[in-house]
Amino acid sequence: MALYTAQAHVTGGRAGHGETSDGLLKVDLAMPKELGGPGGATNPEQLFAIGYAACFESAIRFVARNQKLPLQDAAMTATVSLLPNGEGFKLGVALAAETKGLDQAAAEALVSEAHKICPYSNAIRGNVDVALSVKAA
Repeated sequence: MALYTAQAHVTGGRAGHGETSDGLLKVDLAMPKELGGPGGATNPEQLFAIGYAACFESAIRFVARNQKLPLQDAAMTATVSLLPNGEGFKLGVALAAETKGLDQAAAEALVSEAHKICPYSNAIRGNVDVALSVKAA
């Protein structure tokens, strides 16, 4: 049984409009200038980056709480790249975690554990290359 289900509807693909079923997110979409589009609106890679960063940071906090680690704060930067893949495309991801309250080794171990439980990480494991980096303070 699902703990939570989200639903979104898009018309027009990368040059369209999307909305969640609850109406809380309404977004115009545009092909980025780097891909020959007009830019000026968000794109799927940006939305994925925000979702993954938010989910992964929550996983870090969850693991820290469960392991009773002295994590004081955390932040995530997700970089999502659209890459060629033969005649199609694939994604590449770099996740940069920042932690406060842990030494470097503990922060790296925490991020490694978070990567094992994050739903986004689990969804793309084996299909998308994910580079992890950690900066402890």
